[in-house]
Formats: sequence, structure tokens, C-alpha cells
Amino acid sequence: ARAAYPSLKPLASWVKDFAARMEFMSTWLTEGEPVAFWLPGFFFPQGFMTAALQNHARKTGTPIDRLTFSFDVLGDKHGLGDVKALPSEGVYVHGLYLESATWDAAAGHLSYARPGEMTSHLPVVHFRPAVDYTPPPSHYACPLYKTAVRAGVLSTTGQSTNFVLHMSLPLPAGSTPDEWVLQ
Repeated sequence: ARAAYPSLKPLASWVKDFAARMEFMSTWLTEGEPVAFWLPGFFFPQGFMTAALQNHARKTGTPIDRLTFSFDVLGDKHGLGDVKALPSEGVYVHGLYLESATWDAAAGHLSYARPGEMTSHLPVVHFRPAVDYTPPPSHYACPLYKTAVRAGVLSTTGQSTNFVLHMSLPLPAGSTPDEWVLQ
């Protein structure tokens, strides 16, 4: 377990997941940069996020410490097969799930989970580099973790090694981020 990536899967499912990760990396190596990146396929997604920001910083000459991401959820109509070209800036990411919430593609915001559904698939998300970005107050800072267990070892930065970043996602009208923290 110390030599493997964090996972809550039993052995058979872990082996299947490991094979999918190797296939993702192999395809990337042999066919070039994918149009959308399968974020769960990375052992250290934080490094991938930093690399995406570094690429943007180099292209634009922007200091990396002024960059962060804004997020555009592409909606259900934009399944992975519908994303045909690389974005002009940033990266497309897939393979993410929401816990205790769902994405309302028609309205373009988070919505309360359907009864009996603890998790729901999040459509492809455009991680767009932004300079000095401050999310609007009508957005929820949705934490992104490597696994559903929100715990991990505290790193030298003071954050859990399981924590990746906060995704700023729009909320329904009249809803506040404080309500969603309790979800």
C-alpha cells in the first residue's frame, strides 16, 4: 500500500483501475496529448494542475503566482466524445464526481442530490487559467479530493495529501456557499 496510489478499491477493482491508468498514460505517450485528461488517472494530480498553470505562464509571460483556475462545466451535452479539440488555454478534465450534489446542465449550476444518489458524475470541466481570479460570491468552493475519504497525511504545505484543489462552481439562485458546506 505504501508504494501504490491512494485508493479505496478492493484488489480486483484496484487492478482494473491500475490497468485503465496504464492505458491512459500509454495512449498519451503513443498518440500525443489527449483532448481531455482523465484526472483520476494521475498519481499526483496536483503536479498536473501546476504543470497546466506553468504552461500558460510560459505562453503568456504571466507570473505563475498570479495564476489560478476558473472552471467551466461543459454540461451533459458535452460528453467526453463531444470534446473534439484542445482548448485554446487550460485543459479539459473528465472523470470527476460530485458527492451529495449533482450538476444541472440545463441551468448551469450545482443542484441538490437526487434521493438515494450519494454521488453523481460531473461532465467534462474546462480548467481555465485566470490571472488574479476571485470567484463570485454566488459560487461554491467545491473541494476536489483524490479519494472519497477526505483525510490524508498533512503535507509540508499544511494541506492533506488527499486534497487537490477547490473548484469554484456556480450555485442555484438564492443559495449560499454556507448551505453547501453542510452537504
